[in-house]
Amino acid sequence: MLTRQLLLAAARSPAARRAVVTAPPARALVRRFIAGEDREDVLRVVDRLIVRGLHVSVDHLGEDTADPARADAVRDEYRALLDRLGAAGTGGRAEVSVKLSALGSALGADGPRAALGRARAVCEAAAAAGTTVTLDMEGHSTTDDTLAAAAELRADFPRTGVVLQSCLRRTEGDLRELLHAGSRVRLVKGAYAEHAGVAFRDKAEVDRCYVRCLRLLMEGQGYPMVATHDPRLIAIAGALAVRTGRPQGSYEFQMLYGIRSEEQRRLAAAGETVRVYVPYGDDWYGYFMRRLAERPANLAFFLRSLGHR
Repeated sequence: MLTRQLLLAAARSPAARRAVVTAPPARALVRRFIAGEDREDVLRVVDRLIVRGLHVSVDHLGEDTADPARADAVRDEYRALLDRLGAAGTGGRAEVSVKLSALGSALGADGPRAALGRARAVCEAAAAAGTTVTLDMEGHSTTDDTLAAAAELRADFPRTGVVLQSCLRRTEGDLRELLHAGSRVRLVKGAYAEHAGVAFRDKAEVDRCYVRCLRLLMEGQGYPMVATHDPRLIAIAGALAVRTGRPQGSYEFQMLYGIRSEEQRRLAAAGETVRVYVPYGDDWYGYFMRRLAERPANLAFFLRSLGHR
């Protein structure tokens, strides 16, 4: 747990960022989790995954955008990506994931409203491509704004999804407001450093909350998106789907690009809908550090690589 907290703190540290992004082993390892740095890279990966019977959610990496011009550039990159996905006819299997902070939500008092306008433009492009958008959740302080943005976007784009984190104590209450027909909720454990006042710190507590939320989702009228690599939680989700009478296709499993690829293919071969979260872009540091924090084996591999520079 201490190692995880240190890595999550490092994800916000400029000094740690400089050290990692200049280390050659980091760029080698990062290719396990990130499709590439530009649009052509990620489109090749998307095509390859779709051919294997998988669905995808594409994330253009970046968060905590520091100026409006950068936020506009992120919006425009998503629109260009969606144009390509639509032209390729992959809209039925490929959606996009968007962080509001990448669209400028933290840029002053008007940031949230400006970010919502940029997100609306991305949703318009997604609708034109025959697909949709899921709003990623970030630290706990952004939860209210993210849920409000999702509700506002759903008025015009009802398939807009949103993410909830089982590590947060508030999540069960939030989820009860999102069980209506048409609601798309991605349930994750959470990958941000949070204090005990707002979050469960014990892994067992996080898992128990995840199962309680899974039960609510499967019993609800919405579309559950079960985002986990945990074999036990995958099995519980499948059992709950059977118990609640949900047919395959009325929910989906989601996993990260580069993690448990064989399990992704196994579930898809069994008839399950499996969506792979595929990030790309050059602003990969924060995402990369959270992946190291989640999996000690990844950290050990990275440290061994540094030792052999």
